[in-house]
This record gives sequence, C-alpha cells and structure tokens, in this order.
Amino acid sequence: MKATWYQIRLGRDYPIPLMKDHYLTPYLPVIQRRLEKVRNAEQRLTEGRMSLADFASGHEYFGLHREGGDWVFREWAPNATAISLIGDFNEWREREEFSLRRIGSNGNWEVRLPGQRLHSGQLYKLLIHWPGGSGERIPAYTRRAVQDPHTKLFCAQVWEPEHPYIWQFPSFRRPPEAPRIYEAHIGMAQSEEKVGTYEEFQKKILPRVVDAGYNTLQLMAIQEHPYYGSLGYHVSSFFAASSRFGTPEELKALVDAAHEAKLAVIMDLIHSHAVRNEQEGISRFDGTLYQYFHEGPRGDHSAWDSRCFDYGKPEVLHFLLSNCRFWLDEYHFDGFRFDGVTSMLYLDHGLGKAFTGYADYFGANVEEDALVYLALSNEVIHTVRPDAITIAEDVSGMPGLATPGKEGGFGFDYRLAMGVPDYWIKLLKEIPDEFWPMGHLYHELTNRRADEKTIGYAESHDQAIVGDKTIIFRLIDADMYTHMNVFDPNLQVDRGIALHKLIRLVTLATAGNGYLNFMGNEFGHPEWIDFPREGNNWSYHYARRQWHLRDDANLRYRFLAEFDKAMMRLAADYRLLDSPGPHKILENQANLLLGFERAGLVFIFCFHPDQSFTSYPVDLPPGEYRLILNSDALEFGGHGRIQPGQVYFTTPETLPQGQMRHYASLYLPTRSTLVLKKMA
Repeated sequence: MKATWYQIRLGRDYPIPLMKDHYLTPYLPVIQRRLEKVRNAEQRLTEGRMSLADFASGHEYFGLHREGGDWVFREWAPNATAISLIGDFNEWREREEFSLRRIGSNGNWEVRLPGQRLHSGQLYKLLIHWPGGSGERIPAYTRRAVQDPHTKLFCAQVWEPEHPYIWQFPSFRRPPEAPRIYEAHIGMAQSEEKVGTYEEFQKKILPRVVDAGYNTLQLMAIQEHPYYGSLGYHVSSFFAASSRFGTPEELKALVDAAHEAKLAVIMDLIHSHAVRNEQEGISRFDGTLYQYFHEGPRGDHSAWDSRCFDYGKPEVLHFLLSNCRFWLDEYHFDGFRFDGVTSMLYLDHGLGKAFTGYADYFGANVEEDALVYLALSNEVIHTVRPDAITIAEDVSGMPGLATPGKEGGFGFDYRLAMGVPDYWIKLLKEIPDEFWPMGHLYHELTNRRADEKTIGYAESHDQAIVGDKTIIFRLIDADMYTHMNVFDPNLQVDRGIALHKLIRLVTLATAGNGYLNFMGNEFGHPEWIDFPREGNNWSYHYARRQWHLRDDANLRYRFLAEFDKAMMRLAADYRLLDSPGPHKILENQANLLLGFERAGLVFIFCFHPDQSFTSYPVDLPPGEYRLILNSDALEFGGHGRIQPGQVYFTTPETLPQGQMRHYASLYLPTRSTLVLKKMA
C-alpha cells in the first residue's frame, strides 16, 4: 500500500505525523478523535501534576506494605460498608484492631497495624460487607496468593522474606536486535508428570533456550490463576506471581539468570478479561458487578466465561496501568505480550468476524475506551523502560496498533502475525502439499502493513492444545509413535521432517521483524497439550515436555532441533529480522519453487514432493555464492544430496532484447531449501 504522511493536530499546538496508507483518508477525523481521547484521558488521570508513569503506581499505595516499621493495608471498595482483615493471626474472625476505616470520598479503605501483628507466611483475606450481603475476598493488589491443597481455594499471604532477593544484573537492558522469542510455560516445561517450578526451569530449561539460540524468553501463566488448565488466561490476582511454580524470589532468580545469559524476558499480560471467580478474584469484589467491570451483559465474556473490564473508568485504568508498571519494577520483566487484544478492541470481541474492510476498524463496534487504555499502557511501559517491548495479540489488523505513539499510533512495538499460523493449518488441512500455491503462500507470509512491525510464527501453543494438532503431528500423525528411529526408514516421516524444516525456515525468513516458537515445537514435540482435568483422570501425562526425545541420538527429533538452532544462528549472524524485505526472485508454480533475497542472502525453496531439479537457472546479481545452509544436509536428517559449502558462480547471458542476464545453475533437491551468501 502506498504510504502517505498526514498531520493530525490535537488541540492547538500538538501536531502528530501519522504515516498511513491512502485508504485511511476517509477515517482521519475518527483517528484524530481517538488520539484526542487518549490525550484527554491522560490529562484527566494525571491532572497535569505528574507523569502518567508516576500515576501508574497504585501498587505502592494499595495492598499490604511496611511503612515506618508498621504495617499499612489499603483497598479500593466504594460499595463496601465495612471491611476487616481476617486470617490465621486472628483466628479468621473480625476483630476491631483489624477493621479498615474509610478514608476520603473515593471508596478507599485503610488499616494500620503494629509491625509485630503480622508475620511472613501468615494467610489472610478480606471480609467485606456491603448493602444486603458480605463475602470473603482476596485483596485486589495482593502480591502473594497461595492455594489450599484440599479446598483448592486461594488465600493472600503475608510475604516478607528474611533475605529479600538481591538482583545480580539490575541494569540489564534488552539487546537492540529483533526478538527471537521462545514461548514457554513454567509448569509444563518439565519432563516429569507434575507441575514444574521456577527453580527447575532455571536449572533445566533455561540452558536449552540459550543453547537453541533464542534471545527472548516469553513466559506464560505468570499472573496468579485458580485453574491450572486455563494456561494462565483466567487471572484472579493480577499482582501475584503464580505460587504453584514457587516463590517470588525464585521467579526473580529465573529472570536474573536469563539476563545473565543476555536473554530478555517478557510475560503474557492478561488485561483483556478476568476470571469470574468471586472468592479468589475481583468479580463482585465490593458486592457490585460493575466495580472493575461493565455492568450488565457487556461485563460478561460469554465465549470465555469471564469478566470484561470497564476501560473508561479511572480507577480501572489506575489498576491496570499500575499492573503494567509493577511487573517491570518488581520482577524486572523486559516487556509484555498483551493477550486477547482483538477481544478488547471490539464490543462483539471480534468473535466469528471476518475483517474485510477498513470500515470494520472505525465503526460503532470498536471499543474506543480499550484503545485509549492500550495507548496509555504503552506510554507507561516505554517511559519506565524505554528498551521494553510490547506485542499485541490482534487478529483483526486494527491500523495504527503497532505504530509509535509519536506517529499517531497506539504504541505497540510489534503485533503477532496471527494469520500466518492459521494459513499453515489451512494448507495442511485442506490442500495436499503437491498443490500448495507458491504465489499465494508468499503473499500470506509477507502480507503486513509497512508502518507496523510484526512477529512471525508458524505455530504457537494454540496449535498444540488438546483437540488440535501441531504441524509435525499433522505431517506424520500416528507414524510418530513407531517410526522416528533413525534406523527405521519411513516415507511419511521423511516427508514430515522435510516439510517441517521448510515451513519453519520460510516463515522465519519472511517474518517481518521478529519470530516466535513455542517450547518443544522446535524439535517436533509429538502429541498435544492436555492439562489435568476430570476427563483425563487429572493426569499430567500431556502437560509436560518430553525433552528426552530431543536428546536421544537414535531418534529423528534431534535433526529438527539442530535445524532450528541453525536457523536461529543464521538469523542472528546476518541480522535477518532487522533487515528489510524479502524481495522475491523466483516463483514457479509448476515446479513448486519459491525464492527470495533478504539480508544479503538468497533463499531457494523446492516444495516439490518427488522431483529434483538439476542445473536450474536462478537469476542473481553477478558474482560468487556459497551454500551456508541446506535443509537436506545429513546433520538435519536430510539425504545429503549437495556437498557442504558448495560454491556457485553466475553465468552471463545476453537476451534477445540485448539485455544482460546473470544466473546461477543450481541443483534443487526435492523438499529442500538452500541458503546462499554472496561472496564476491
């Protein structure tokens, strides 16, 4: 799309350059109104007396804190008529000493206690009374919640370790290179049939991530959630790191160790909705359904069985913006992947909707308060940590979402290219690979807005959830159980391994500005993810990663892992994802060939299932080229049909029109890819 510069003026003296394609021209008044709404919201929240980042410090005021040696606890509950701290320090009964008093007129409550009245490790809740009822609640800003092994309910916990964690690498800053993201879940990262821990992940899994060549670790399910099988997407305590994986200090040690290894660490941030649990969440916290959430049907997410935030409410903005800052300040995370952004952006949550025209982005269905919140959250994050990255999980393609705020966008650094894994699944389900459309494939892999950065990926955890299949399982299916031994020739396995490598490399090489892999997919982890539940007799068999498969020299999984490692090394050495492009140089549907240039490298893909091509002419700038990566190499489980380090020279040819052509004659084995580097 042709890009054009527009000047959008906010107020009298605030022009913002907005680089957009010409199709946005009719919607400039809507864009201007939205940006004005962002600035007005910021002014309303800060009243011009502080920065937005300073405003986002509710976690330092609310909750349980030490002040001058004493304890102070504060909570926001405007509908409450009385609140008491109850716990094992007062036999879970209301006592006058632990009663909160209302302060001010904003619905804030407070109690101060002598320092010796509470001790680290004690459990507590709030007993909140409201007109017509009462209930036990976990404080909204609690930093520690633990689960009773018998009742499965959570309690807040006083947490004041004798030896607070001392950061070893407090000044770590994310390296200025494109993110190569390893997405991981702490609990199921272990081989054992159990819930893994932060400490085990640091010792056993982190070295694998480093060795694999990724530079960014993305952690799922960090915010506390009652149901383990929700993958952390039904959050109950937004400021508490999940205690089922260990202590806050152990999570900090994991982040610190990653920083020592020069890995940035980002986390899934769930601000798109909240668990509807009341005793262990913030739903009906003060007796009203509309304290944090919308009132009526708009406050319920029927598809997700959860509650929807009211992003137009200042107190809710205070809560969520403070949550952004908290994870940066307290745990030194280096950014966030915002989950469920599409659901936030539209009143119908984008469910079952095909976004076919620009009118879909600027109509009455858009939740503009959510857009305002997302812009403000990005401002807070990038003010506190200018090097932090934010990634939007949005499938709709909302323009400007990943455009910098100074250019009139909403400030995300990247958006996930969610259409790419969907396209791969569609191909694998519906079209035999001998008919894959090369031109359409290239279009889908490169179809993105020029003014926004994207993270490409072939598959994520969504493709591995029970009921679906990973790419490798779709390719090989049941033969994975019996024919993955290197001494057991099998055509289905050969096909699957070859296509798995091609799919992942072509996705990486065409990705916009970053790449993501879900743990285990790099070596073709078999089967699916299924968390313990009644339907599987509460088994952990499928809620783990079988690393021994990757480590066994007699199994083919190691070939995929080694190829993925070579991919990451290629991307790092040549700054592949920091480079513009790609630029297509070859498309031949009859022969299922696709080629392009990027970062000074030439990528040639042969998807043909049964035909190799000898002396195939590929037009290239004149010079010498060396083979630097070959998916058909023996160390990657291929057939070794090309000599390692092969050198190619271009041949000049005068065309009938008098033009000069230069081409290299290449041997292109079936279902393989070659990467060439121009040497001279």
